[in-house]
Amino acid sequence: MTLSKHAIRPNFLPFSPPYITEAEIEAVVATLRTDWITTGPQVRDFENDFIASLDAPENLTALALNSCTAGLHVALATLNIGPGDEVITSPMTFCSSVNVIEHVGATPVLADVEPDTLTLDPQRVAEAITPRTKAIIPVHYAGHPADMRPIMDLAREHGLYIIEDAAHSLPASYEGQRIGTIGDFTSFSFYATKNLTTGEGGMLTGSPEHIARARVLSLHGMSRDAWKRYSAEGSWFYEVIEPGFKYNMPDIQAAIGRVQLGRLNEMQSRRYEVVEQYHAAFADVPALQIPVERPNVEAAWHLYVLRLHPEHLSINRGQFIEELRARNIGTSVHFIPVHLHPYYRDKYGWKPDDFPVTFDAYQRILSLPLHPRLSDDDIADVTAAVLDIVAQFS
Repeated sequence: MTLSKHAIRPNFLPFSPPYITEAEIEAVVATLRTDWITTGPQVRDFENDFIASLDAPENLTALALNSCTAGLHVALATLNIGPGDEVITSPMTFCSSVNVIEHVGATPVLADVEPDTLTLDPQRVAEAITPRTKAIIPVHYAGHPADMRPIMDLAREHGLYIIEDAAHSLPASYEGQRIGTIGDFTSFSFYATKNLTTGEGGMLTGSPEHIARARVLSLHGMSRDAWKRYSAEGSWFYEVIEPGFKYNMPDIQAAIGRVQLGRLNEMQSRRYEVVEQYHAAFADVPALQIPVERPNVEAAWHLYVLRLHPEHLSINRGQFIEELRARNIGTSVHFIPVHLHPYYRDKYGWKPDDFPVTFDAYQRILSLPLHPRLSDDDIADVTAAVLDIVAQFS
């Protein structure tokens, strides 16, 4: 392997580090100096701030949780989806989108994705609906919204619930409507790598009636949450009205989230600048397929997912990633499709080519660094490394 000197960074460029400033640190310290470090006033204010940031109608509210996975799980439980029911989702997603279906005892049904966005293909969804289908979980892959209009039409036609997996999609919009305000539930992620982070955490949006039950389920099924029980106006008395979970977000995390929410537009602006520079560098390279943004959406650009055209290269995707690592560029692959994992492959008998668009994409995708801490020099290093590899292995 011969590396071009101009394409080697002096130090490793991490794939997606969090962007934490003194403001977040000060907010955490201030919270630690109060009597509230678990679920309390910061969480309440974060929920209110978050739903306001979506320009949501009055019939929507929010529930802060400890992960996006918790939100998806609680949403399914709130809607009484369980054994005997089927839930349709995408194979091109992290395992949590499907694990939660298993957790409630329902059966996951996978539908293939669209070739350009790698989000759920509405036609494949329509083919997958049976009398047992109760819900659809569209995954807004890489921050690009799924095509929600035909999916919502299918839901209305068949009486199905829509639970959006928006782990990648804050902030994003579909036909002028913010993600988080479309389906019956939407679950967001605030994991360390996400566009807004609380370290670990998530937010679930939905109607006040749905969120009221989800709130009970998220904290042991208790009739009163910690804030109501231990504040001055609270009561010691509570009742467990159904077996719930331990999914609440503490105030320490909410304090970080409130600061991050205030910085979100600034951070997104930098993400867009990074994407534009990548597009300019890679758009006309035959060996590379750049990600798309359809005209009717505003993508959150959580990930920048390149697809290689193997017919133009003498190396495969795995070797391409190793070449980038040798040039001190961190990368990842999003995702190993659900139907390739042993548990799901063996339980449901899925074969790699059962979902051909997903499987083809999986063999060609790699995610480049995309975060607001990237400098123009960092971006130049990434583009130089990619182009150097393409030139060397054409």
